[in-house]
Amino acid sequence: MSAESDQWLQAGRIGRPHGLDGSFYVTRPRPLLLEVGLSVRVEQQDLEIDRRAGTNEKPIIRLAGISTPEAVEQMRGTALFCALADAPKLGEREWWAEELEGCRVVDGELVVGEVQRLLVLPSCEVLEVKRADGSELLVPMVSDAIRSVDVEQRKIEINIAFIGGV
Repeated sequence: MSAESDQWLQAGRIGRPHGLDGSFYVTRPRPLLLEVGLSVRVEQQDLEIDRRAGTNEKPIIRLAGISTPEAVEQMRGTALFCALADAPKLGEREWWAEELEGCRVVDGELVVGEVQRLLVLPSCEVLEVKRADGSELLVPMVSDAIRSVDVEQRKIEINIAFIGGV
């Protein structure tokens, strides 16, 4: 991946209008990225969130510069992005999915594959890893399976024996 300043996190998508002031529902929301004062990129334009209401599951926001339901309707379905550099910092041993995608997955000297995406399953989150032979390996995001994550080095060290993926 490129430098952190060039990385973007999808915060959600513009949904249907709410009210007459340019507010709208956000579909597929990531609540941490939808707080008042944060800037989001919409079609190459950076706009500040100046209103936040609703719930984390169904947030309602308004962006500075969008003031009518008609304007919202024209942009409906458009993705909202937040710069990784501007995103709230996560706790220790927490990462944004985008930070993990593309990381090399190894077990010591054994190259296992590359992270394709992070999946959220009922019991835990898992890394979907594409192996060199084209097969997929699911690596649970638990300490028994993952020894270390180094986002800067784009490397994740796993315990392949624990996963049973030898």
